[in-house]
Amino acid sequence: MKRSGLVVHILFLLVLAVLGQAFAEPPKPQPIDHTQLMAWITGGISNARLSRLVFERGVAFTLSATDEKQLRAAGADGQLVKALRASHRSASSKSLPYPPALTKAAELAHQKMYEAAADQLTALLHSDPDNASLHFALGQMLLRQEQWDNALEEFTESARLMPSFPESHNRLAYIFSRSENAESAIAEARTALSMDPGNAEAYRQLGLGLYGTGKNDAALHAYEESLGREPENADVYYDIGIVRRDMGDLRGAVVAYRHVLRINPDFWEAHSNLGVVFHDLGKLDEAVAEYREAKRLAPGESSVRNNLGNTYCDIGNYDAAIAEFRELDHMDAGWEGGHACLAQAFMVKKDYPDAVSELRKAVLQNPTGPSEHRVLGQVLLLDDKPEEAIKELRTAVSLSPDSALAHHYLATALFESQSFGEAEKEFRETLRLDPSAQNHYSLAACLMAMGRNDQALAELENASRLDPSQTLYRARKEELMKLMGQTGGR
Repeated sequence: MKRSGLVVHILFLLVLAVLGQAFAEPPKPQPIDHTQLMAWITGGISNARLSRLVFERGVAFTLSATDEKQLRAAGADGQLVKALRASHRSASSKSLPYPPALTKAAELAHQKMYEAAADQLTALLHSDPDNASLHFALGQMLLRQEQWDNALEEFTESARLMPSFPESHNRLAYIFSRSENAESAIAEARTALSMDPGNAEAYRQLGLGLYGTGKNDAALHAYEESLGREPENADVYYDIGIVRRDMGDLRGAVVAYRHVLRINPDFWEAHSNLGVVFHDLGKLDEAVAEYREAKRLAPGESSVRNNLGNTYCDIGNYDAAIAEFRELDHMDAGWEGGHACLAQAFMVKKDYPDAVSELRKAVLQNPTGPSEHRVLGQVLLLDDKPEEAIKELRTAVSLSPDSALAHHYLATALFESQSFGEAEKEFRETLRLDPSAQNHYSLAACLMAMGRNDQALAELENASRLDPSQTLYRARKEELMKLMGQTGGR
């Protein structure tokens, strides 16, 4: 996401707000009211963090059985309910019903129905436009839908209305990280920490910002600080796994993702990322197992199916690869991956027409990719379509003139079309780029077809000298010498 004019304007307002806070007496935190609590649960603040807020600030309501039921339906856990029961209450505490639209929004958010939850919160804000907690909850619903600018606006309004609440700055930090504005993300996270030095989420957001600037060691330190305050935060372990893999510490990444799945076995992204790490480690069976679990948990995620299909190709299970990619194409016709792998599977089965079809799709997606044109040309040769092959291979050579492979296959296609003069030119260019025994042998075959046996014999001698273990080269040399009426070895 690119930084928009709205982001720049909001940054200016935030700077003014922070400057104002610097010269003002910080307001004493007030007890949490029932609307704030439900809105903050809806907004995704962790139960551990909310439990600490309840302990520090107390509550302005008396928890009833109905309240507890509604809070649990919104995602409150036993730890938070226990904290509410034990909390000190303000003198005016009484039991008040939650606004029906808010409880509905909370339930919808817990069920991941974010658009419907946003509609309920928007309606509530029409009648209560200065409620910071409602702006916070709406911002989270918009964030979940990746409506970044709108979410940014809501969290900024939440921060303006409740300047001492660090969680709004945490969310702003996250949005800035996603928009690749790492410096602003770090600034927001540090603002949150200045308000609450023990805020685990602020340390996490600081880690994300530092990672965005390439400071991996500092990011890991921030993540460890976060875990020191909330040890069972699966999201932080997930972030650690990403950094560890980027640093080349694959085993450390495995450990981090194992922690994620210990805490939350249904975290499909962690299963998927663990599959990638296992693939990096060459543990392909383990990678397949993780991708399959990610697919079970998130059957609509195209990237998971793509990775699974590619790994099936890597282990040689081509039937499974074909089935996976066909299912992916049925589910997501616009998905652009997997064509090369699917073509490989068809080639193994000698189904060249279907392989050509997949490779043509790959070429359409990347028309300037020399390897895509080259591989398509190779398969067209196998499919006995030399003229089409020559066209693709000429394109491959023009896109990558220093590719010995592209020149070699173009020479081969020209040879099969009996365009021996052009073939010789391409074989010689191949040999210039890669003076291997095999390329000397290929040039010799072309020269023999043109009746230039003396030159062919010299190339066969070069091939035999470069690779004495290859009996084919010696056998062809001896056959040619006999054909030329010579005797004895040379």
